[in-house]
Amino acid sequence: MEKTKSLTIIGLMTALVCIGTMVIQIPMPATDGFINIGDSAIFIASILFGPTVGLIAGGVGSALADLLTGYAHWALFTLIIKGFEGFVVGYLMRNSLNKAKMILSTSVGALVMVVGYFFAGGILKGSLLISLQSVPGNIVQGVSSIIIGVPIAIAIANTKYFKSNVKQN
Repeated sequence: MEKTKSLTIIGLMTALVCIGTMVIQIPMPATDGFINIGDSAIFIASILFGPTVGLIAGGVGSALADLLTGYAHWALFTLIIKGFEGFVVGYLMRNSLNKAKMILSTSVGALVMVVGYFFAGGILKGSLLISLQSVPGNIVQGVSSIIIGVPIAIAIANTKYFKSNVKQN
């Protein structure tokens, strides 16, 4: 991608992740966090634009949402976890828009998120046992994000505009 187009896509995807994380928030007391659709946006960005966009949009967009919604204590962990989640999905999907590969790569990305927040929660709460309570909610977050994100990514990838104007990383 040329520099201006690349920067624009990264900025738009980062904003989409941030807004997707902030707009719909279902509080999860067990996780000291919330369920949101931000991971769907990370999956869309990573599938359509590759690992670099997934890394930046996922990490920065999600961490920014944490800072803006009162979860600043999670922001550094979120930057790393969601950035890695986006990178992994984008890396596994590079130069491919295969639907089965989308489901597999987003499942791996969701697993990265669940495991990452399990360990981050262990650090913040001082106990992996206590952090274990967050796993079911994070699994719901991951699965629902796959259910929402993959069909949207497929729909966008199949548009005439995307096929003719957007080059994958």
